[in-house]
Amino acid sequence: MQMNSGIDPDANATVIVDGARRAADKGAAILFTPEMCGLLDQDRRRAAGNVVAEERNHVLSTVRHTARDAGIWIVLGSLAVKGEGQRWANRTFVIDDQGQVVARYDKIHMFEAALDNGERWSEASAYQPGERVVTAETPAGRLGLSICYDVRFPALYDALGRRECDMIAIPSAFTRPTGRDHWHVLQRARAIESSCYVVSAAQAGEHEDGRATFGHSMVVDPWGEIILDMGGEETGLGFAEIDPDAILRARRQVPSLANRRGTPTFPA
Repeated sequence: MQMNSGIDPDANATVIVDGARRAADKGAAILFTPEMCGLLDQDRRRAAGNVVAEERNHVLSTVRHTARDAGIWIVLGSLAVKGEGQRWANRTFVIDDQGQVVARYDKIHMFEAALDNGERWSEASAYQPGERVVTAETPAGRLGLSICYDVRFPALYDALGRRECDMIAIPSAFTRPTGRDHWHVLQRARAIESSCYVVSAAQAGEHEDGRATFGHSMVVDPWGEIILDMGGEETGLGFAEIDPDAILRARRQVPSLANRRGTPTFPA
């Protein structure tokens, strides 16, 4: 699902609910949403009033009810929730078709950037990084979890590859400058090195808080072929099938997961 999330959680929840119902009606087993699908607001003072503990998060509770009522799994790419102390967490939720949260993942790598176009980002100033590698069993196979900036750190995907994931989610709100140059190649690389599908639901377009995101929600197969690319502006649903045989073929032809060894220590 490609979204253009704004500063009103209720409005964002309505979009997700509508998408989930339409996806279920079309026979989808799982709906994937982007990073910060419940609230996208770079004004942290304004956002603070909407960042609450997960048990009080209206978007999460609404989506859980929808998953149960529509009979569909939903991977909420991430929500901003209160963590420990004064820090927030950028957290993925995997929700089953009974409305139960079966896995949570807190983004490990905090986005830091000073781009030539003047954009400045420092996620670590508000968010506490996660510390756990997380997978979940779903109707489409074993799902590995990651979020946006994580895509630049291969060690996480090495760990997910070692767990023999069938899919890896990379929900994102990528900037346009980095997206133009890095998005497609990083998505394909993560799929190839893990010999599995990559599913990357993304934010797209001009947002209510003033930012612009790259879009191009994608599904990449285990051979690195792009089988879905939703473009850079339009929001809505995209559909792709996960083929277990494609995973087996990729791992049989180039058994890189089986060939992995520890990296030697080289002199400085």
